[in-house]
Amino acid sequence: MDNSLDYLHLLILGLVQGLTEFLPVSSSAHLILLPKIAGWPDQGLAYDVFAHLGSLIAVITYFRSDLLRIIPAGVNSLRGGPASNDARLCWYLIIATVPIAIVGLLFHEVISTVFRNPLLIACTSIIFALILWLADVMGGRCRNESSLVMKDAVWIGMAQALALVPGTSRSGITMTAGLILGLDRHAAARFSFLLSLPAIGLAGGYEMYQYFQPGTETDAFAFIIVLTASAVSSWCAIKFFLALIERTGMLPYVIYRLFLGAVLFYLFL
Repeated sequence: MDNSLDYLHLLILGLVQGLTEFLPVSSSAHLILLPKIAGWPDQGLAYDVFAHLGSLIAVITYFRSDLLRIIPAGVNSLRGGPASNDARLCWYLIIATVPIAIVGLLFHEVISTVFRNPLLIACTSIIFALILWLADVMGGRCRNESSLVMKDAVWIGMAQALALVPGTSRSGITMTAGLILGLDRHAAARFSFLLSLPAIGLAGGYEMYQYFQPGTETDAFAFIIVLTASAVSSWCAIKFFLALIERTGMLPYVIYRLFLGAVLFYLFL
């Protein structure tokens, strides 16, 4: 395969990562499955790292004004400052990240090997699609971000740990938990996207540490392609999802996940 085609594959992988990271459809499932279905060689850990780094850049850029309030407020609260809504949100994001950090460290080997299975992804895609639909239909949708309390952060954080199983969807399961707790769609989505910052940062940092050891060969241009494609498509996914979620609800994503699961069963069973 020539280099131009390799770069085309990486461009597509970056776009897929960006579009699926913040939609409730599981980016990890798509990154695992795209090479299998298209007959491409697995892109490897390094490109996954840069694809996730692109998504991290996108969410920082999109929520920069929020972060410039939330982070200083959280730091100020440590110094005896007021426990404002922004300060509490900062600490809730940290608390909600603890479960996925612990589970990820303890079970990294199993997650990165045994769980990368198309039939498992098919099952999780379907099961968590139905749970998302039920949460959207039956949730109270009467609370916003300012109503979050410690208990909510703990429950959403525990739900996020399930996203280590490919096909679950980090954004999908955290939005599901938010909806079950009574958050409206917009608030559930915003908290999920903000929560992606520490989650993606920790995962990407760990993978980067594993990969970039002395003597590792790198292709800087290939990494730039993946990072840029992922960053641009992630930013677009965040913007349009938040703009449309109250009108569309979760049903389009539920239908897509059910279809994806059915296709996977057909291809790999």
